[in-house]
Amino acid sequence: MARRSCDRRPDRRGPGLADEGQGVTGMAAGDMVTAPGHVQYGDVLLGPGTPYRWQTLTGWEDSPGLDSGTVPRADAHGAIPGRLLAQLRTITVDGLVLRADPGAVGTAVRHLAAATALTDTERPLVVRLDDSPPLLSWARCIRRAIPVAKGGYAVGVVVGGALQFEASDPRRYALVEQRVEARLPMPEPGLDWHLAPGPEHLDWPLNFGAPGSTGALAAVNDGDAPAHPVITFRGPVTLPSLTNVESGDRIEYDLALAADDELTVDTAAGTVTLNGTASRLYTVTARSAPEATFTLPPGTTNFAFRAAPGATDPRAACSVRWRSAYW
Repeated sequence: MARRSCDRRPDRRGPGLADEGQGVTGMAAGDMVTAPGHVQYGDVLLGPGTPYRWQTLTGWEDSPGLDSGTVPRADAHGAIPGRLLAQLRTITVDGLVLRADPGAVGTAVRHLAAATALTDTERPLVVRLDDSPPLLSWARCIRRAIPVAKGGYAVGVVVGGALQFEASDPRRYALVEQRVEARLPMPEPGLDWHLAPGPEHLDWPLNFGAPGSTGALAAVNDGDAPAHPVITFRGPVTLPSLTNVESGDRIEYDLALAADDELTVDTAAGTVTLNGTASRLYTVTARSAPEATFTLPPGTTNFAFRAAPGATDPRAACSVRWRSAYW
């Protein structure tokens, strides 16, 4: 049977998981978010109980822009529907008000400036609007406006500020990372007939032994957008594969993993890595789907973990990690 767990440790952008959910000081994404109205970017918190208050948040609940593959029909009315791909998401915090003790405004401004400095790396942006669970995005601050008006610093109030963020992945994610794991299919031991030393008999009530593994996994995406999972195969196993039972899509790799080996498939990045270092993308089989298309649609997705014929080593395992994704 598959085992399911929830891990509050942030991972990578829904794409991803793991280490990329950490703030610039190693703090877990969203750890400072405790009340409605809180917005955490990296290690700075905006909202109630902080020196930084805001009035409007644009682009967070809006649908992102779209690139449409729809083309006009050449010989008929209308068009041929094409694929819709979401563009990046732009999020703007407007009406920013900074309050601090007179003489300490400059320190608060410098703290905000350091937290929103230009960077090549996206940081966790966590927003909680009400009592619902907060959502997470990975973004960079691309614009900061802190008005300097006569008297503002002296009285401890700066009004009319703004922050603008850009998220290359327009999806938003649940803070909680989910994980399921399964072993290769194995039968139950079956009935013990006591053939040795005998006499032959059955014990009542009948005991068929501990249930065997089915190799089945079920992943639940509670959001409304497809999520890219991170899949890990652990040895010893040969020709590991994971198949979407409903669609028939599978990922499969023609290699043998030793007992201590781990093959990690990051479907968002399209990478296949052995033990965190060596690429094994070239081991993909001809019947394997492209990694980037192997997603979790909204709802429940059932998978089957399989390997080369006859493989039943109980140490072999497959785990799937993901965050529920939202548009």
